[in-house]
Amino acid sequence: MIGPKSRPWADMYDKYIGHTYNSLPVVPERANGVYIWDYDGKKYLDFWASYSAVNLGHAHPRILKALNDAAAKGMITRAVYVKELAILAKKLSELAGFDAMIIPKNSGVEAVETAIKHARLWAYQIKGLKRGSAEIIVAAQNFHGRTITVISFSSEPLYRDDFGPHTPGFKIIEYGNSKKIEEVINLNTAAVLLEPVQGEGGIIFPAEDGYLNKVRDICDQNNILMILDEIQTGLGRTGKMFCHDYSKIKPDIILIGKALSGGVYPISAEIARRDLMELWKPGHDGSTFAGNSIACSVALEALDIIIDENLCERSAELGKYFLVELKKIKHPLIKDVRGLGLFLGIEFYPKAGGARKYCEKLLNEAEIDMGIICKEAHEHVLRLSPPLVIEKGHIDFFVQKFQKVLED
Repeated sequence: MIGPKSRPWADMYDKYIGHTYNSLPVVPERANGVYIWDYDGKKYLDFWASYSAVNLGHAHPRILKALNDAAAKGMITRAVYVKELAILAKKLSELAGFDAMIIPKNSGVEAVETAIKHARLWAYQIKGLKRGSAEIIVAAQNFHGRTITVISFSSEPLYRDDFGPHTPGFKIIEYGNSKKIEEVINLNTAAVLLEPVQGEGGIIFPAEDGYLNKVRDICDQNNILMILDEIQTGLGRTGKMFCHDYSKIKPDIILIGKALSGGVYPISAEIARRDLMELWKPGHDGSTFAGNSIACSVALEALDIIIDENLCERSAELGKYFLVELKKIKHPLIKDVRGLGLFLGIEFYPKAGGARKYCEKLLNEAEIDMGIICKEAHEHVLRLSPPLVIEKGHIDFFVQKFQKVLED
């Protein structure tokens, strides 16, 4: 558990910071690559990557140089032409694979909020719906953030029950079943908003074959927008630049964040078709820090690193290996093992007592060598999302320690 040198900082944290996180009992002092060290000198192997934000590993030298070089220029303002933002927008448009423009933001949920506004703007100005009537279809077990609007369409009681009144205009349907979308579409439907894989929901994959392709067809047939939240699944996490690339479709709007800066600076983006972007007018949207030169410089370097180091391909290859090794573990407490790229989940039966205790056991299992940092998703799923620079030997180490925890 927390050592004597780390304990004062943990106590101060608990005393002065609101308890909105069930924090793991680790107080990091520094990190490098796939390793983290606490104030007591204990070493940990990172199989969490801060909710997939640290895809490039900790303290990547190219990211640090980009950050320092940009900060030394002293620019932060947005209400001018920012060269770095222009270059980033062009690169993201090219990566999206269609004629696109972007709106920069700071956090993932800001990008989601922007997409919701955008869908409503399009619905009233182009589709001709009466103002105030637009509806957006979302999936149960979704996680798109924690603003009031976004928790209004969460199906998780903890996230929403004590924070009403809730924002109207959303219909929640079963995830992974395209027929459920068709059943609720009406004249006021503006968009469908989905995650290609539900991360916080427990690494949930669509049960229906060709699900995203069918959703794309439904949207086309009914003149509604398809919005994909790739904030966790994008930028190499699932083995391709965007998870929807597996389906060979193009959504109307893509949302990215987290790993866009390598996990060192807040930046996110809404990427959308040019004709949709041209609906925005000055004053419709804005954000003080969004798209600043430092954030964009770091994001540009992060994207180059993903490409230069073949991290998408690496994620796909190592993810297949990891999944095979985990599936070799046969244990009565394990209900399912699933994954795509380096985005995996181990689901326990309820009798296992929840995934959290296995996270804590892995932290403390290795008293002499290394602990392992990973995180539960909801109650019963152990989520594994290591940095994409991880090595096969690290995966073997995890599997060995996880088997020992199960035996104990």
